[in-house]
Amino acid sequence: MKLNHIIYLAISTAILSIACNDADKQWLTEKHKRYSLSYTSKEKANIKDYVVLIDNGIKHIEVFFNSNYKQSFEIFIHHDRHSIDSTWQKDWNIPGFKSECWMVASGVANKLDMISPKRWEKEACEHLYSETVKTQQLVTHELVHVYHGQLNISPDFSNVEGIDWFVEGLATYISGQCDSFRISDVQNAISNDNMPANLDDFWSGKNKYGLSGSIVMFIDRRYGRAKLIEILPLNRKTDILSTLRTTESELLKEWQRFIQLL
Repeated sequence: MKLNHIIYLAISTAILSIACNDADKQWLTEKHKRYSLSYTSKEKANIKDYVVLIDNGIKHIEVFFNSNYKQSFEIFIHHDRHSIDSTWQKDWNIPGFKSECWMVASGVANKLDMISPKRWEKEACEHLYSETVKTQQLVTHELVHVYHGQLNISPDFSNVEGIDWFVEGLATYISGQCDSFRISDVQNAISNDNMPANLDDFWSGKNKYGLSGSIVMFIDRRYGRAKLIEILPLNRKTDILSTLRTTESELLKEWQRFIQLL
């Protein structure tokens, strides 16, 4: 009887453990005005704080464009990197994909996936939830991708040609990540003649946020908000330049003059 009792306890404990693990992996979903928000039970206590970040970002973007999101979308809060990697492996059709430590979120037209911000210190590098301004900017950055994707010819940005600088620059500029420090770095690069020769190389290297964000800032201020909105659907660099009625070399020259006067 004693042995049977021990075996029974062991089996019961194992079943309970499996049940708890399964419960932790079950997605709980809330409906909000613009989006549905899904998370596991481990994240339940954090969701109110995350809703504030998300709603702040959405409001900022809709005020910037003076327009609402075209359609509702899903947001998934992942408890750890394994969870978000599994999602990216499926969504991007890259079996075995392992994300870099700085990668914490991605946004496309219908969905935003994000590692729980309060776990960035453990699950990521270069990001801290306690840096509240930067955390809000990062969330807003990804929400810009969602807004942009809902208008772009390629909703997930997989079918684009030479516009990485625009996709990322738009999100950097609107989110506030193109701050005075990054502008200063770009100004120094211009002064030292250490600039990319073309737009295709803007979203690369240590100054990629400043470079890409500032050229979208220039387009917004030089051509106007209406023109910036007009090019959101375009998926090719040549089409953007044509709509702006300029050449790449002329755009870069005017942008440099603009940056040097900031």
